[in-house]
Amino acid sequence: MTRRVLLLLPLAACCRAADPAREVLNLIADAAASLSAGNLPRFLQAFDPAMAGYAKLRENVSGLIAQGDVQSLIDPLEDQGDGQRRVARFHWVLSLQRGEHTTSSARREQVVTCRLEKQGGKWRIVALEPIDFFAPVPSAG
Repeated sequence: MTRRVLLLLPLAACCRAADPAREVLNLIADAAASLSAGNLPRFLQAFDPAMAGYAKLRENVSGLIAQGDVQSLIDPLEDQGDGQRRVARFHWVLSLQRGEHTTSSARREQVVTCRLEKQGGKWRIVALEPIDFFAPVPSAG
């Protein structure tokens, strides 16, 4: 009996379908965590470099990270699609704390829409709206 169970375990693992919604959520959550950690390269790994606006996104996020400590939080709202293409919407909150010795901070919230495609077995964001959500915070004064 034990031998039969051991032989079926690899088959069960192969047959278990991937959960695209979970994979997409994990990708976006990792991007949000990378932004909070100030890790621009890891944040950008979630995106297809051929995405329209990719250079602007990289510039925006680089500037945002340079301004201070960023806290990036997501709350999933909607996820639709199949195992190759999905559209996901998130309530995204960005908080910026400028410098160690100042109480200057900024906060913004927005519903962010991501269009994703599976490329080479990995999910990538191929469109993001609005890209300007990730722009640096304007200086006061």
